Amino acid sequence: MSELAFTILRLGYLLLLWVFLALTMHVLRKDIFGTPSRSRNRRSMRNVLPAPFGASAPTPVSHPAPAVAPVRRKGATRLVITEGPLAGSTVPLTPSSIVIGRSPSCTLVLDDDYASGRHARVFPQDGTWWVEDLGSTNGTMLGDSLITDTVELPIGVPLRIGQTRLELRP
Repeated sequence: MSELAFTILRLGYLLLLWVFLALTMHVLRKDIFGTPSRSRNRRSMRNVLPAPFGASAPTPVSHPAPAVAPVRRKGATRLVITEGPLAGSTVPLTPSSIVIGRSPSCTLVLDDDYASGRHARVFPQDGTWWVEDLGSTNGTMLGDSLITDTVELPIGVPLRIGQTRLELRP
């Protein structure tokens, strides 16, 4: 093999090694710090129709106001861990959000290899509790479905983060 071909092979291998290193650092950074929450953008765009072909701005959808105020059921007061390393633990619910993950800066720190640094967030809004995945590696399951958006967290429905299961309880 000529010296030129050997040099090109070495440079290609070095480039491939740098790409692998950059991808590894990206995954580690995402796992440790999580991704920024974009829930405000999703909620604000929920009531917007796509623009017609050739139009420049989306068209807002107007919903009529309900004639009768919705009936409020008794809300949840605690988040109970039913399975996993912290099974039996309870987190009292307050007006602030609960960030769940492996990072020591989280409100609920899980000792779970399948949980990301900042895995999910549980927060109150309009008298109900909501959950959103914070860009976790392994995903968050509500019941039997994978969460891809901010969804309401019903009382008694299991929320799975890694090997840990949590439930809202009254």
